[in-house]
Amino acid sequence: MKKIISIISLVVLSIIQVNAQDKSLKYMSFNVRYNNADDKENAWPNRKDWVADIVKFYDVDVLGAQEVLKDQLVDLKERLPHMTQIGVGRDDGKEAGEFSPIFYNTKEFKLIDSGTFWLSDTPEQPSQGWDAVLPRICTWARLKSKSTKRTIVVMNCHYDHQGDVARVNSSKLLIKKSQELSNQGKYPVVLMGDFNTAPQEEPVKILSDYFQNTREISLTNPLGPIGTWQSFDYNSTLDSHIDFIFTYGYFKVLRYAHITEAKNQHFPSDHLPVFVELQ
Repeated sequence: MKKIISIISLVVLSIIQVNAQDKSLKYMSFNVRYNNADDKENAWPNRKDWVADIVKFYDVDVLGAQEVLKDQLVDLKERLPHMTQIGVGRDDGKEAGEFSPIFYNTKEFKLIDSGTFWLSDTPEQPSQGWDAVLPRICTWARLKSKSTKRTIVVMNCHYDHQGDVARVNSSKLLIKKSQELSNQGKYPVVLMGDFNTAPQEEPVKILSDYFQNTREISLTNPLGPIGTWQSFDYNSTLDSHIDFIFTYGYFKVLRYAHITEAKNQHFPSDHLPVFVELQ
């Protein structure tokens, strides 16, 4: 009898482990546009609830946001109480300048380690890299899923919008850092952000030689337009694709979308959020 019970227990445990491994998790990259009063009706006070509602509606487990100033960080933390945030301001490594924060669902993930590096030749200190016109950063977190027991590395970045050399070198640096943070590929990686460059340009090509573009490997047809940047223009052709989610390691991409939600011909940001469900 004891032997039968042991066999049944092993079978049940195996089923539980398989089900856990089959659980999918949802990720979003969202450039929320910095708080600029000159945006008038599109200014942050008119969008902050909406941005948080989108994150909650899509039941996002990990959010990588860009262009987040300190006051916006506070607003998002208040509106996303089920998530914890990591990240620093790019100007001083504390609270000055834009953050590229990572928010994660605390019921799903346990934080193992985290940090920030600058996209420059001196990545461990606040700095401006190559021909970039502004300091640029990448926030990273090593997270362990409580449901799948899987440890992953999440990286969230924002490339310079003018420096061609900076964007190329940023891609090379991200690959190097990804290898270090993942213990040379031991842990899978999710890389997301606003890369300020199109799929056919060199910075994305460099990344695509190492990472996989989740849009290209989705098991279902990607939802939404090709582009992600519309500059708050409701009539935009939406053909400028500069926001991405990449992966390294084994992932199934179940769903992929550029979310086009709008109200009264207004968008929640000048970028569309990028959503992906991974297994």
